[in-house]
Amino acid sequence: MKRKSTYDTGMPPSLWDDGGRAGTGGKSRMSLFELNSLVRNAIELTLPDSYWVEAELAEARERGGHCYMELIQKDDDGTAIVARASAKCWRSTWSLVRPHFERTTGESLHAGMKVLLQVYAQFHENYGFSWIVTDIDPTFTLGDMARKRMEVIRRLKEEGVFDLNKELRLSPFANRIAVISSETAAGYGDFCNQIGTNAFGFNFSVTLFPAVMQGGRTERSIISALYDVNAEAGRYDCVVIIRGGGAVSDLSAFDSLLLAENVANFPLPVITGIGHERDESVVDMVAHTRAKTPTAVAALLVDNLKGTLDRIESARAAAANSVSRRMDIERMRIGRMAERIPALFSLTSARHNARLDSLFAKITSSARRMLTAGSVRVDRLSAAVAPAVGRKITAESHRIELLAQRAEASDPARLLKRGYSITLKDGRAVRSSAELNDGDLIETRLGKGRITSKVEKKPKH
Repeated sequence: MKRKSTYDTGMPPSLWDDGGRAGTGGKSRMSLFELNSLVRNAIELTLPDSYWVEAELAEARERGGHCYMELIQKDDDGTAIVARASAKCWRSTWSLVRPHFERTTGESLHAGMKVLLQVYAQFHENYGFSWIVTDIDPTFTLGDMARKRMEVIRRLKEEGVFDLNKELRLSPFANRIAVISSETAAGYGDFCNQIGTNAFGFNFSVTLFPAVMQGGRTERSIISALYDVNAEAGRYDCVVIIRGGGAVSDLSAFDSLLLAENVANFPLPVITGIGHERDESVVDMVAHTRAKTPTAVAALLVDNLKGTLDRIESARAAAANSVSRRMDIERMRIGRMAERIPALFSLTSARHNARLDSLFAKITSSARRMLTAGSVRVDRLSAAVAPAVGRKITAESHRIELLAQRAEASDPARLLKRGYSITLKDGRAVRSSAELNDGDLIETRLGKGRITSKVEKKPKH
């Protein structure tokens, strides 16, 4: 449409009033309201229809029942913004569009979401230009969300972590539970009540790691709680992430790639109870086990211990039955052996008696032979000993006579009778003057009598 020039008003410049239409120095001027009115008229004439437009939400906020959006379009690399515009959805429309959108997508409008909007152009003299939203197609957003979700799943599988947490073994005695939830959430209270009042009286140790479970801070808050649990991983058997209650639209954080990676790589089994029966998030997919609700998670943990108790009881009963059967078998075997013992004893006794008789006969015969041989030897020795003894006695008698003669010839008394003497000191014969010292008492034995002397001066050698 061709814009009308201020010179095409059909009024001569000399007739313009002084309220902003008089020219100065031959130049025309108009008020801002008039200019904006011209723009409004031009837009209404050139853009009279509604248009479906694809855009990304840079911002979406609700105020006074109206929804205010900031729309952007990025380049193919997804880095630079190539277009930007404001959009508004008035309360009368928003009250109808919002429930349908959230019911279909399970999400509320938020930054980063791709949307397909039906809009028409509106320019207001006081508020400027804006696109007015008359409808939002949730199937477009749903398709984009599904695409992003499938992209996250594809990334996790390519990284090889999609089933990593499922490969962990949940301890059959798991009763030390780290819970990530909002402290004030009804779901957390339901979980604690269910697990604390279980019908089997099992004792559980539950430690809460508080986290934000809805809104923009959900992803970062849960990851922070996982880090805190990991720092004390040795104190727990598993991690429970429960949400319970809240809008379905708040589940988008659980489709986050970063949060899913943290859950998939966690060193302890992760059990989730964050969604509703028909909703399964990516975090649910990568977790060790997914339950529908917090109370279902509690029931799962109780059932795990109950299963362990049942296996123990079954093993105990099987062991008792096995021992009982074995005892019955052994009693029967002992009974059969007891019945055979008399016959076996009689047979064994007869065998041993026969063996003893045989040994006794052998010993008797051998002893007789040895006695006979010994008697013969003794007789021979007796015959040989008598002559030998006689000869030995004769030889020894002759030798004794010779020794007596020698002893008699060497008797000191005979020497003393012949005029010799013996000098004694302390009862011992003195053979050298070197054995004596001044003042020693000595005794001299003669043929007849004894003389006691004292050495006055030791003789020189």
